Amino acid sequence: MRRLLPLVLVVFLFGCKENVETNEIEKDEKVVHPWADKDSYKKAPDALKNWVDARAGTGDPVHWVADGAVYEYPSGEKLFGMIGFDSSTVIWPEEADGIVTHLTRKTFAYTDPETGEVLTEYNGQPVTPIAYPYQMITYRLENDRIYGDVEQGVGERVQTIKSEDGIPYRKMGSSYIYNAQVYLDFPLPTGKQYQAWENYDFFVHPEGSVDEPHQMAWQRYGALPQWAGMPDKKAIIQLHSWRVESHDEFPEKLLAWAKENKPKWLNPPKDIAEVRALQKGEAGAGWGR
Repeated sequence: MRRLLPLVLVVFLFGCKENVETNEIEKDEKVVHPWADKDSYKKAPDALKNWVDARAGTGDPVHWVADGAVYEYPSGEKLFGMIGFDSSTVIWPEEADGIVTHLTRKTFAYTDPETGEVLTEYNGQPVTPIAYPYQMITYRLENDRIYGDVEQGVGERVQTIKSEDGIPYRKMGSSYIYNAQVYLDFPLPTGKQYQAWENYDFFVHPEGSVDEPHQMAWQRYGALPQWAGMPDKKAIIQLHSWRVESHDEFPEKLLAWAKENKPKWLNPPKDIAEVRALQKGEAGAGWGR
């Protein structure tokens, strides 16, 4: 699994008055970017900084909101809509060669394919949202690829999904494109094997060049959830995602659903200690299901 993040804010100001404003912005930036003076950040390659900045921010938590749909494979029939988000923050270490740690929570709800209303039951079965109370991702740059190892789960089910192939990237003009393909194949407590393919394409543009500089397209091929009642069917999930800086920028319907049903997910884990505490809890829906 992999992820990414923002670019450096560029502000063009002119004249004496603007010079004063520039100094004020630089002071504010130090407040919201507390690791700017750390060796780990200063010495990190631009491609890694851009990835981490875009994916997890440069201070306050950031959120990637998403909407899309679930399609039956191979017919292409639209079965459900889907909305969701993740909330993220990052820890840059003091030492130059330390581990960069991304802390996140994510949740996604299935919706009616026509009305867009969040589903709570389907054909008499309760519909359970996908909800990961945490994922902890550690990043490194090797051989011109970004590697992100993902730690998730609770109790005996805590596991680390190692990044084997890394995230290739390319620069097109002044923008970066990062591609993460994930091949999942591991046993479930039920004795079945969880198998799926996921593909993430992140597009990170310079601030100010487009209205929304952080964009992502995501696809998944795999089994449908158990409640769908189609155990022999495969499906494609397709989502578009973009970054917002505050809850005020959430789509209205998504924010209302989150406040009522998943308020904890509106903020990321505050630190690694919280993650360790969560790992001692009980597994909920979304933990490898």
